[in-house]
Amino acid sequence: MKNIKSEITLMQYILLIHGVQMGVGVLTLPRELAEKAGTDGWMVLILSWFLSTTASLIIIQVMKKHPDGTILDLLTHYFGKWVGKAAAIIFALYFAVLAHVIFAREALFIQAWILPYTEVYVLILLLSIPSYLIVRENIKILGRYAEFIFFMTLWTLITYLLPLEYAEWLHLLPVLKEGWMPILTTVRAAIFSFIGFEIAFFLYPFLQKKEKASIGIVVANTLSLIMFLIITIGAFAFYSPDEITLYNEPTIEMLKVIEFQFIERLEIVVFSFYLFVISTTVLPFMFITVFCTSWLAGKQDHRRHLIWFLLIECAVVALFPPSFDRNTLLQQTIEQAGLIVAFAFPLCLWAYVSLRGLFKRRAIK
Repeated sequence: MKNIKSEITLMQYILLIHGVQMGVGVLTLPRELAEKAGTDGWMVLILSWFLSTTASLIIIQVMKKHPDGTILDLLTHYFGKWVGKAAAIIFALYFAVLAHVIFAREALFIQAWILPYTEVYVLILLLSIPSYLIVRENIKILGRYAEFIFFMTLWTLITYLLPLEYAEWLHLLPVLKEGWMPILTTVRAAIFSFIGFEIAFFLYPFLQKKEKASIGIVVANTLSLIMFLIITIGAFAFYSPDEITLYNEPTIEMLKVIEFQFIERLEIVVFSFYLFVISTTVLPFMFITVFCTSWLAGKQDHRRHLIWFLLIECAVVALFPPSFDRNTLLQQTIEQAGLIVAFAFPLCLWAYVSLRGLFKRRAIK
């Protein structure tokens, strides 16, 4: 499925990985960290970044063993076609559930903040139309879209500096007020914010300059860390340690204090633009889902699979209307799978291919 028209630049590679990490979790991240680690929660982000970056670099080392193919081709090469097919099914299901969770959560947020009288399945149907128009193309189009959205919405980060006029920085002190244990136990929950870098398994063969894949994925993770830290530390300083836990989406609520003569509710404007950021999360997941099913079927064109995916998505939402509670429960379930796919699987695979290469070199000698 690779050709010169589908190659992506280093910038597109970085922003695709960064985009899938900047999902709906940012809206609730400060509250979730405060509930479990208090105002020391920002330290959890640094530990999560370290673990995610380490796992990301392991993924790149694995993909270097088979640079012209995706993880599906690599598994087929080392373990045979049946393992490759099984992996395609597992990856398709994993990314399909991720796409569903974020797609449904996006629609729920739109309903809660902008269109309270619109049914969720109607919003999903409306969102499916532009999603199809973008995902039906190759990975290069998704890369260009990620670039465009990043620079188009970068100004929204500046708006989070405005409420700091009312911030009380003493809320962050003392550091390590409860010790290291709350921080370490919160890492497992916070690390889901960095989940998404595993799409490097599928992006690597399309990267023009593969020798820069490692530095690119480190930059992507670091860029996400900077965004998370700015928003989280700003929220911790703006709210009191107890107050922040009272808001479901403190990231949006804190913008209500900003007033301009020419705009009444800035938080709605910022949230409307943030919907584009959420799309840079869900669209790559959709693409990889149908990429896996198309690879499994031996097809080059994934558009028919994409149509079926979106139709099934609309049907599931219509038959089983999502709620925040059900969506959170499904998110917690996929988080467990994410720990396996993004961390345990690359480590085990890297150990296997490294040992296999070592024994093969010794056998030749």
